[in-house]
Amino acid sequence: MKKKLRIGVLFGGRSGEHEISLLSAASILQAIDRKRYEVVPIAITQQGHWLSGPEAQRLLHSPEPPALLSPAHEVETDVEFAISAAVLRSGEPLNIPPLPPHPHLPETIDLSASAEIAHPGSSLTASLDVVFPVLHGTFGEDGTIQGLFELADIAYIGSGVLGSAAAMDKDAMKRLFAAAGLPQTPYLTLLRSEWRADPKRATRLIEKALAYPLFVKPANLGSSVGISKVKARGELAAAIDLAATFDRKLVIEQGVGGPGAKPRELEVSILGNDRPEASVVGEIIPNREFYDYESKYADSPASPSVPIIPARLTKSEAKQVREMALAAFRACDCAGLARVDFLMEPAAKGSKTGGKKSGPRIFVNEINTMPGFTSISMYPKLWQATSLSYKKLIGRLIDLAVERHREKQQTRFSKT
Repeated sequence: MKKKLRIGVLFGGRSGEHEISLLSAASILQAIDRKRYEVVPIAITQQGHWLSGPEAQRLLHSPEPPALLSPAHEVETDVEFAISAAVLRSGEPLNIPPLPPHPHLPETIDLSASAEIAHPGSSLTASLDVVFPVLHGTFGEDGTIQGLFELADIAYIGSGVLGSAAAMDKDAMKRLFAAAGLPQTPYLTLLRSEWRADPKRATRLIEKALAYPLFVKPANLGSSVGISKVKARGELAAAIDLAATFDRKLVIEQGVGGPGAKPRELEVSILGNDRPEASVVGEIIPNREFYDYESKYADSPASPSVPIIPARLTKSEAKQVREMALAAFRACDCAGLARVDFLMEPAAKGSKTGGKKSGPRIFVNEINTMPGFTSISMYPKLWQATSLSYKKLIGRLIDLAVERHREKQQTRFSKT
């Protein structure tokens, strides 16, 4: 009988997306094929403490859910996580099989800067074949935890240190997109120290380079936290001050389509390592002016954000978006999985070439290396529409992690 792979599902974390990670992990633990895999839940509390075994599972049962998450309605969208949120808020038991006893696996991992898992000879490291780091945002999606796995020589799902860090930093990401020739909306980067030293000069630089409306973002953060849409100069300072509370580096982007325009928001899921594949294209119609944190996670039963899968595009537009998504994935040296987001000019817009009006322009917006992963999140739903079920998707990601780790073993790190 073939030996089961032992999979560590790592969730929680210190970022502001801690609760979203719990929702993703709960879905994975429910869906993973127990005939093929032995699962070890590993949790990181918001204070940074590491837990495994029963203590980790208890974190899934008793989190303090954020005020914005609620169980209200059953619209199956990426933005609401309605099913998982309802389970967490109501306290109903999750159908997660108990962890079988393991003689060498501690229940509480006192890592002290994660030294336990970073030690290749530790009991935890030796017991795991693959880690699935279901960590969203800072300290989980930015290359930090990936560096830890590299030190420990553990196979793990998702992008490596470079891909994770580059995709998390919107400034670095945009530079890589530009080097790959991918179309982007005009933008500039501003340091918090530059803004605080001379806000008038910074405002002049922004208005010289870009036209309103603008989007002001922290360079390193996820789930649209700290992002504001700015329609005129009077709103700019407050937006920059807000973003500057979340990061020392800010990205200011020019809106797509001009004043009063609402661009289409498209998404593509990518799966693979050196030969990645793209899913069908999906579209999100936000219930607010743009796809911000409230639009993603707030309870809005009267007018929820709506996913459209597949997006209503021409064959040539869909092909263009999927090719751009693959190019973005390669530009950031990503691996395993990612979701690439795009902005498309409204239908009324478009450019003229040779006197003829061409179709609306499409811009790559960003790449997310560990997107929301509940069964109703956009990433798995796009693959489901491309003929890969949620359970099989999890298995495929594990296979890709093993493949990448084996490929790394072919690399020499010393002369001897």
